[in-house]
Amino acid sequence: MIYELRIYHCVSGRLPALLKRFDTITLKLWEKHAIKQAGFWTVAIGDSNQDLYYMLQWESLAEREQKFAKFGADPEWLKARAETEKDGAIVASISNLILQPTAFSSVK
Repeated sequence: MIYELRIYHCVSGRLPALLKRFDTITLKLWEKHAIKQAGFWTVAIGDSNQDLYYMLQWESLAEREQKFAKFGADPEWLKARAETEKDGAIVASISNLILQPTAFSSVK
């Protein structure tokens, strides 16, 4: 099992729009494509309260590549993304890490 940590750095003031998009659109499409989330977080105390942190769970890099490619090309996603960004971009940049649990990790 591997985990992907993604950090979305939002355009100032646009975090609520990103949260709404995940809650009402993205998660349903991930379900359609069998993409498994391991959690979502916002920053309560830290450097930026305009960031969304989330983790995805994958069996392998090959599974990640295949499922993320299908999701990214899904016409329903492309339409919804364009609609939610009609007033401007939501995400300024994305940071991405692929994490592998250690032998002693409680998460395997």
